[in-house]
Amino acid sequence: MRILGINALFHDPAAALVIDGRTVAAAEEERFSRRKHGKRPVPFSAWELPEQAAAWCLRRANLRPEDLDAVTYSYDPELARPAGDMGLDDPWDHLRQTYAREAPGFLKAALPGLDPGIVRFVPHHMAHAASSAFAAPDAEDSSVLVLDGRGERASHLAARRVRDELEPLYAQDLPHSLGLVYEELTAHLGFLRSSDEFKVMALASHGTPRMLAELRRHVYPTGDGGFRATAVPWHELCPPRGADEPWTQAHADVAASAQAVLEETLLDLARWLHGKTHHRVLTLAGGVALNCVANSRIAREGPFSQVWVQPAAGDAGTALGGALLLAAGHGDDPEPMTGADLGRDWSEAELGAWLKTAAVAFERPPDIAATVARALAENRIVAWFQGRSEYGPRALGHRSLLAHPGHAGNLERLNDVKGREQFRPVAPMVLADRAPEIFDGPMPSPYMLFVHDVAEAWRERIPAVVHVDGTARIQTVDPAREPLVARMLGEFEKLTGLPVVVNTSLNTAGRPMVDDPRDALECFGSSPVDLLAIGPYAIRRRDLFRTSEVQASEGGGA
Repeated sequence: MRILGINALFHDPAAALVIDGRTVAAAEEERFSRRKHGKRPVPFSAWELPEQAAAWCLRRANLRPEDLDAVTYSYDPELARPAGDMGLDDPWDHLRQTYAREAPGFLKAALPGLDPGIVRFVPHHMAHAASSAFAAPDAEDSSVLVLDGRGERASHLAARRVRDELEPLYAQDLPHSLGLVYEELTAHLGFLRSSDEFKVMALASHGTPRMLAELRRHVYPTGDGGFRATAVPWHELCPPRGADEPWTQAHADVAASAQAVLEETLLDLARWLHGKTHHRVLTLAGGVALNCVANSRIAREGPFSQVWVQPAAGDAGTALGGALLLAAGHGDDPEPMTGADLGRDWSEAELGAWLKTAAVAFERPPDIAATVARALAENRIVAWFQGRSEYGPRALGHRSLLAHPGHAGNLERLNDVKGREQFRPVAPMVLADRAPEIFDGPMPSPYMLFVHDVAEAWRERIPAVVHVDGTARIQTVDPAREPLVARMLGEFEKLTGLPVVVNTSLNTAGRPMVDDPRDALECFGSSPVDLLAIGPYAIRRRDLFRTSEVQASEGGGA
């Protein structure tokens, strides 16, 4: 079957294309529209669709809308209840139900030629669950936990996968929601809710959980697979922070307390689920699954031998999950994901044409990996644009900013380049076979969704990637899967003795990750980055505005 998956209702609109059980393409609308998260998660925007992402997915496979067998929409309005009946203060939520019911007509208008009769509504949390359970490797018999802000009427789903079927075991009804509680704290601390929750996680490392006892009165597991999480009096715990105000120790402490109670509750849910299934593998999805600190605690202290997290764990991933769920239901064998590089790419010739049109001086060195390694060894910052863009919020060696990890000042330097808060860490990428001697935690970690303790002997050698609590959110690199990145890491180690490179997303604060060549050139031109490695080509800042005699000859320079 040829199935196009759509996520649209809340936030992070995205599209994914699954053909005969294989994921062919997946992309978020923000990468095309250049609007962070695609839209704000308010009822008035619920009608907006990932039109550009969906059209691109079809072009990738040379399909027309009329060639599709089905389209999935990762929300089922028939399952929803009025917001007031669910204990939610959202008087305009009924617009979401109206827009969801009209989605087939909206999709027909967005994709001319589409038969609206092939649109299928998929329950939101079942789409989340399928995005993880069916995409994970070696997970034919596995358990899955989904936790986010909300779906139609729940905020959580525990289920098990048995071959090509998903069986729900428990769902936590609203208003109780770990995701909404974390969102409320995000807003209380002066950050953007449904966007900046990761900042709260980072800030938590600077605090102590001294308010944990008070939070346990409002957030706690119930022992039956569910939990209570609502009406936390944040104003009683610490003063609110204005968006432009400095954070205080009280803000860090309340973040640490919230993080601790989240982890405790998730551990209880994982133990309950394991008691029902006795599986070896747990897969995670939903926005809460992007909390890599909590993921690591589940992996370390939980009952499962292996934990796998969907790299597009947030709502964007439900586009893929809906399509995989329908594919499995119609007899197609869902293939596991081999990587998150499911977005757009350009050939060498296309990239060269972009650079000539931009009239920038560039060169084509014999080996772009070696060129980048030398620049990094000289403590240059490198913008790295290679292959297909990533699906999900993590830069995984395709749209990255790279730097030397051995200089402590590079953390502040990169945060300045990106225009973001200085308490936020940057991440290391490391060859998979070298990682165990430097980092202690779940291995492999190809999607940067766990935190690892940094070995004491290495903390002074790679200070730029060591967070205040002695941890790092690592990406392990498999040379068979990422040969170019692996070669760059190997060349950097030859020059420096360090098998680690700083990797953070190629964007600036408040903007989506770079996706196409124009985005890369705009970001490079407006940021103090020393080198742009785009495909086999290199652009140096010192040459950026020297437009005469632009060349791209083999081994030559401009």
